Amino acid sequence: MDPHLFRLAGFLSRPPGFYLLMAAMIVSTALVPFGLTDIVTYGLSVAAILITGVVLIQGYRDTAAIHAKLDEIVLSLNSARNQVVGLEHADAKEIKKALKSIEREAEEAGGADRADARE
Repeated sequence: MDPHLFRLAGFLSRPPGFYLLMAAMIVSTALVPFGLTDIVTYGLSVAAILITGVVLIQGYRDTAAIHAKLDEIVLSLNSARNQVVGLEHADAKEIKKALKSIEREAEEAGGADRADARE
């Protein structure tokens, strides 16, 4: 099912798919004077749901790609800890705990850097 959704989202997020949705909305709107308000309402509702799905799927793809790139950066740095790779799959408490730990270490490192600069 996922490949079909990604393919549909990919099509609808590009100009041909967008033009298809626009044409469908124009045709639906043109039917209003003929007393087909129910069809127009239904058509526009379906288009809204499709567009919402496209936005969510494209956002998921972008987020997954960013995570992959960040994981690659973390893995390529010798001084980085590999424990943070895949952290986005952890539950909220684990993420919050890791974030606090990283922020604490950053503050400690920042304090050490400032002390070294004074000497």
